Amino acid sequence: MRCPFCGYADTEVLETRHFSGGAQIRRKRRCKQCGRTFLTLETAALMLPRVIKRDGTREEFDDQKILRGLQRAAAKRPIPEDTLEEIVEKVKQRFLQEGLREVSSERIGEEVLRHLKDVDFVAYIRFASVYRKFETLHEFLEELRNLLGRDICRDA
Repeated sequence: MRCPFCGYADTEVLETRHFSGGAQIRRKRRCKQCGRTFLTLETAALMLPRVIKRDGTREEFDDQKILRGLQRAAAKRPIPEDTLEEIVEKVKQRFLQEGLREVSSERIGEEVLRHLKDVDFVAYIRFASVYRKFETLHEFLEELRNLLGRDICRDA
């Protein structure tokens, strides 16, 4: 690594520390030319897939957008913020492991729902109503039937 002070190409590592559960490494370095010390922070560059939206446009994977959607669905529900952040992290990890270049927004929504189902039914239905775009009461009730695993309001 080049020295940020004099530009010399050779530095020595004096100290290495791991942060964020090993996801980041901080190194203290010294330039072999000018002797000054500086810190570097190493983080793996993760290649998240691009998102294909319903209208066919593509955008960068945005975990904060997923978190905002979860926060809206979980509004006034007894769900800790950490739980919502864990769901986002699980969704990210799933797509990182698959190594896809692109993923549909519908698939992301389904993956979020898969995790949200085990956390809170009301938040699940709220999130599903946005991602699945329920247009009729029948569609809404069908989702409830699937969620609860039994017949409800059969005549609706």
